[in-house]
Amino acid sequence: MARRITYKYKKQAREINFAYDKFNNIHEAVAAAEGIDLTSYHMMEQQVVTSSKGKSAARDFRDKEFAKMGFSDIYYIKDDPKEK
Repeated sequence: MARRITYKYKKQAREINFAYDKFNNIHEAVAAAEGIDLTSYHMMEQQVVTSSKGKSAARDFRDKEFAKMGFSDIYYIKDDPKEK
């Protein structure tokens, strides 16, 4: 099932479609939409996951790195079940 994502990239609001069969998470989807290569990010993320004991370190790393890239306010758009 396709979903919608809203995010800001360099302070401009944007919206894209998202499906789990194309991307592992919404952060990969927004990076792909903006043409950003995540190869080095994935290597660093793997090192953080390997060296930390909890999920919070990886989450903090992801949030800080995407903020450095210019992303903010990355969210799913909730569908209204009444509209269907």
